Amino acid sequence: MNSPRVVEMSLYVVRAFVQLRELLSCDKELAKRLDQLEARIEKKLATHDETIAAVLSAIRELMKPPQSKRRSIGFSADL
Repeated sequence: MNSPRVVEMSLYVVRAFVQLRELLSCDKELAKRLDQLEARIEKKLATHDETIAAVLSAIRELMKPPQSKRRSIGFSADL
Protein backbone atom coordinates (compact mmCIF):
# COMPACT_ATOMS: atom_id res chain seq x y z
CA MET A 1 0.00 0.00 0.00
CA ASN A 2 3.01 2.29 0.00
CA SER A 3 3.95 1.86 -3.62
CA PRO A 4 4.38 5.01 -5.71
CA ARG A 5 1.38 4.06 -7.87
CA VAL A 6 -0.93 3.73 -4.84
CA VAL A 7 0.23 7.06 -3.43
CA GLU A 8 -0.28 8.70 -6.83
CA MET A 9 -3.81 7.32 -7.17
CA SER A 10 -4.81 8.32 -3.63
CA LEU A 11 -3.60 11.86 -4.30
CA TYR A 12 -5.56 11.86 -7.55
CA VAL A 13 -8.75 10.85 -5.73
CA VAL A 14 -8.27 13.45 -2.98
CA ARG A 15 -7.64 16.19 -5.55
CA ALA A 16 -10.78 15.18 -7.45
CA PHE A 17 -12.90 15.51 -4.30
CA VAL A 18 -11.31 18.87 -3.48
CA GLN A 19 -12.15 20.11 -6.98
CA LEU A 20 -15.70 18.84 -6.64
CA ARG A 21 -16.11 20.64 -3.32
CA GLU A 22 -14.77 23.87 -4.82
CA LEU A 23 -17.07 23.53 -7.81
CA LEU A 24 -20.11 23.00 -5.59
CA SER A 25 -19.23 25.91 -3.34
CA CYS A 26 -18.82 28.22 -6.32
CA ASP A 27 -21.91 27.19 -8.24
CA LYS A 28 -24.95 27.53 -5.96
CA GLU A 29 -27.40 26.59 -8.72
CA LEU A 30 -25.63 23.29 -9.30
CA ALA A 31 -25.61 22.59 -5.57
CA LYS A 32 -29.34 23.34 -5.35
CA ARG A 33 -30.12 21.03 -8.29
CA LEU A 34 -27.93 18.31 -6.80
CA ASP A 35 -29.86 18.59 -3.50
CA GLN A 36 -33.17 18.36 -5.37
CA LEU A 37 -31.97 15.27 -7.22
CA GLU A 38 -30.83 13.65 -3.99
CA ALA A 39 -34.19 14.38 -2.32
CA ARG A 40 -36.08 12.95 -5.29
CA ILE A 41 -33.97 9.78 -5.25
CA GLU A 42 -34.47 9.34 -1.49
CA LYS A 43 -38.23 9.74 -1.92
CA LYS A 44 -38.30 7.09 -4.65
CA LEU A 45 -36.21 4.73 -2.56
CA ALA A 46 -38.57 5.16 0.39
CA THR A 47 -41.53 4.38 -1.87
CA HIS A 48 -39.79 1.29 -3.21
CA ASP A 49 -38.92 0.15 0.31
CA GLU A 50 -42.58 0.43 1.35
CA THR A 51 -43.67 -1.51 -1.72
CA ILE A 52 -41.14 -4.27 -1.09
CA ALA A 53 -42.25 -4.50 2.55
CA ALA A 54 -45.89 -4.82 1.44
CA VAL A 55 -45.02 -7.58 -1.03
CA LEU A 56 -43.05 -9.49 1.61
CA SER A 57 -45.94 -9.14 4.06
CA ALA A 58 -48.39 -10.50 1.48
CA ILE A 59 -46.09 -13.46 0.78
CA ARG A 60 -45.85 -14.22 4.50
CA GLU A 61 -49.65 -14.18 4.75
CA LEU A 62 -49.90 -16.60 1.84
CA MET A 63 -47.37 -18.93 3.49
CA LYS A 64 -49.54 -19.35 6.61
CA PRO A 65 -51.63 -22.51 6.55
CA PRO A 66 -55.35 -21.89 6.26
CA GLN A 67 -57.31 -22.18 9.49
CA SER A 68 -59.65 -25.10 9.68
CA LYS A 69 -63.33 -24.15 10.01
CA ARG A 70 -64.36 -27.69 10.94
CA ARG A 71 -65.73 -28.30 14.37
CA SER A 72 -64.12 -30.97 16.44
CA ILE A 73 -65.96 -34.21 16.99
CA GLY A 74 -67.16 -35.03 20.49
CA PHE A 75 -67.84 -33.13 23.68
CA SER A 76 -65.97 -29.91 24.38
CA ALA A 77 -65.70 -28.57 27.93
CA ASP A 78 -64.65 -25.06 26.87
CA LEU A 79 -66.61 -22.38 28.69
